[in-house]
Amino acid sequence: MKKFFNARLMLIVSMAIFGTIGLFRRNIDISSGELAFYRAVLATVFIGLFLLVTKSAIPFPKIKKQLPLLILSGVAMAFNWILLFEAYNYTTVSAATLSYYFAPVLVTLLCPVLFKEKMTIKQWICFVMSTVGIVLITGIGSSDSGSNHFKGILFGLGAACLYATVILLNKFIKGVDGIHRTFLQFVAASVSLLPYVLLTDGINIARLDGKGIALLFVVGLVHTGITYCMYFSSLKELPGQKAAILSYIDPLVAVICSVVILREEMTVPQIIGGVLILGFTLWNEITPRKEKTK
Repeated sequence: MKKFFNARLMLIVSMAIFGTIGLFRRNIDISSGELAFYRAVLATVFIGLFLLVTKSAIPFPKIKKQLPLLILSGVAMAFNWILLFEAYNYTTVSAATLSYYFAPVLVTLLCPVLFKEKMTIKQWICFVMSTVGIVLITGIGSSDSGSNHFKGILFGLGAACLYATVILLNKFIKGVDGIHRTFLQFVAASVSLLPYVLLTDGINIARLDGKGIALLFVVGLVHTGITYCMYFSSLKELPGQKAAILSYIDPLVAVICSVVILREEMTVPQIIGGVLILGFTLWNEITPRKEKTK
């Protein structure tokens, strides 16, 4: 019981930290690609050290057949970060985050195609109502809505598509421990992002002041390295449904940061849209007891 509560606390803390990343991104004056690159590198170093300290060696001979999927999912993760960071640049943190949380809905829609699963009436309802939520957030902007707002929503939805891709690819990856999987994905992300950064905006970290450097390290080490370790450690101890419910702390914290700290306006239609997206995606992940016992 004590282990369960410790795991629950770790998941709550990690989700709350994830929810503040938009706030930090706003204060780091480098391109989204460069920020994603440093995030991947710092997290790779941290988790690599964590694996060394805990003597958790990666069983490469056993997982070598999974490496192509791990690399592909790492690349998708890298560009997912870029699109999400770009979304924060063009629209409010709340709108970007809520559009990003359309990813579970996309996974639900694609699973019948990829895994021959039949969509239930409940899943169709969740898909339709979550889509209505996206329409409300996209079509009825706040006082700063317009081309930039719409562009930010598109970046958020693009990030959602790539995040859904990562989720689906992970379903095909078998026999790889969560922390090992994440480490290898971060390595792939770092390697793929380096040429992208060099060919686009280049390396501009020198223009960051002390505050910017400190925030960059927080994003890489705390938001990614430490938090991912906490996240996967907690998942080992918690039931899947409990973890799914607690994961919605992330967007709720992001919305609070947007409205309370950044003073970004959120209109009534946007609030309704956010409730529809989070409410129906959460309902979609909650499995009735009868289904669980089959």
